[in-house]
Amino acid sequence: MSLSDIFARIVAVIGNMAVFLRHRKDGPKAPAFGSAPAIPQAKPQGIPTLKMPTAKGWADGQTPIAAPGLKVNAFAAGLKHPRWIHVLPNGDVLAAEALSTPGGIKSVFDYAQYSTMKRAGAVGESPNRITLLRDTNRDGVAETREVFLDRLNQPFGMAQLGDTFYVGNTDGVMAFPYKAGATRITDKGRKLNSLKPGGHWTRSLLPSPDGKKLYIGVGSLSNIADEGMEAEEGRAAIHELDLESGKSRIFASGLRNPVGLAWEPTTGMLWTVVNERDGLGDETPPDYLTSVQDGGFYGWPYCYWGQIVDDRVPQDPAMVAKAIRPDFALGGHTASLGLCWMPAGTLPGFPDGMVIGQHGSWNRSTLSGYRIVFVPFENGRPAGPPRDILTGFLSPDEKASYGRPVGVTIGPDGSLLVADDVGDVIWRVTGA
Repeated sequence: MSLSDIFARIVAVIGNMAVFLRHRKDGPKAPAFGSAPAIPQAKPQGIPTLKMPTAKGWADGQTPIAAPGLKVNAFAAGLKHPRWIHVLPNGDVLAAEALSTPGGIKSVFDYAQYSTMKRAGAVGESPNRITLLRDTNRDGVAETREVFLDRLNQPFGMAQLGDTFYVGNTDGVMAFPYKAGATRITDKGRKLNSLKPGGHWTRSLLPSPDGKKLYIGVGSLSNIADEGMEAEEGRAAIHELDLESGKSRIFASGLRNPVGLAWEPTTGMLWTVVNERDGLGDETPPDYLTSVQDGGFYGWPYCYWGQIVDDRVPQDPAMVAKAIRPDFALGGHTASLGLCWMPAGTLPGFPDGMVIGQHGSWNRSTLSGYRIVFVPFENGRPAGPPRDILTGFLSPDEKASYGRPVGVTIGPDGSLLVADDVGDVIWRVTGA
């Protein structure tokens, strides 16, 4: 056994002991859900919790568990870490395949986090490509598979407007010429803006309803601006890129890691799901779903859920005073990443609302997330508790994950498509 293996085991033992002691002392916490969640008092952790299942993948014939009245099948399997999905006008489905790459290891905790993520299949060599999937006979399974775009830089968000295809690389948005029905793009493309790579690396894209702008989700570099606010400039924000002028601005800020973006059709408001900070407890603070106001500030890193101050951060009272409280809590450390609007009747028994892909926790004593949930909406607002659509991504003993859901979107046939980056599958959900 190498020294690095011995060190990794020591770190794991320390981390597991911390989890055990914390769980025994505090007991399991009820999930912080809804518009008025019960958020436990913060308990800063000297040894941050590290608990993550080992990536196992799906056995032949095994699938996630669909909610009553629904069924699920593999639309495409054998991909490499599919994270995000986009449907082209002709019904072709695109899957962005990308992976976190090892960053700088500066401390024992950094090494422990890297070891944990590696065991869970969350870091490694990134495929850096977009794969096209085509269901030619409309049986709910993709028969055609082509490399649509490659040699990218951790691609994530995608958008197509007219004869241009856009990709959210971790270091900026790229534009490529697009021809309807094409199965491959070979053009080198052009870079529209520059974004700082590292840290939270995903860059989701959402066009404005009129097609003139792109909205871009950019996460923070660190947990709580650990390297100072200068290093976080332009991050923890949603950017607005004007496609005609090429000018970009911060649309909203103080959002630690805003990933999925979606329009709510009744009000026309932009909504996002946000991953909150670590190291304050299992349910503190909760990840959340929120509408996004132009010019709005949502608290990070100074405070959370409105004006609840994070004492670990040097404070700015003026920023705390203007922090907007999110709309709907999704539970602590669920890693809510995927987001799409689902009209009533898309799945039987489901009204209008938002579908959310919860990638799953790695930093709490009892695991959370690892499921696809639905939040019903009425009059442009959340109107009820979350409902499960898909579960079963996690083994009952929490030691293994068969998959981890990320991106969600409505498929060309009206089904719900789900990207599973550990299972290497695109799942398709329909009525039973």
